[in-house]
Amino acid sequence: MENINVLIYVESRYKVSRKKIKSAIYQVCEENGIKSKVEVSVAIVGDRKMKKLNKQYRDKDQTTNVLSFPLAEGKSSQLPSEITRLGDIVISYPEVIREAAKEEVLVDERVEELVRHGMLHLLGLHHE
Repeated sequence: MENINVLIYVESRYKVSRKKIKSAIYQVCEENGIKSKVEVSVAIVGDRKMKKLNKQYRDKDQTTNVLSFPLAEGKSSQLPSEITRLGDIVISYPEVIREAAKEEVLVDERVEELVRHGMLHLLGLHHE
């Protein structure tokens, strides 16, 4: 998928499959008919950082598993470009570990699930 640019930031102590993260993003784009050039960033962070983001943006003083920050919301920061920047997906690795253990799934499977969930939010598909 040469038209999809995935930027991945992982705090050094966390081990995730970058290949699986990219694959999940490619699949969501394909399933939703995304043909234009797009860019998505994914950050794998700790609970302290996630709690801070959740407090700052959702006024919830606790950690959470995934947050999505679509660039389409709020003030437009569109730069003249051929690439549509969809936004950022932030995942709490410690929360992923807890959920994977509880659900008895592999950590990478849980990460993939959260990346897919975050991507759907970036595309404007929400759950209620």
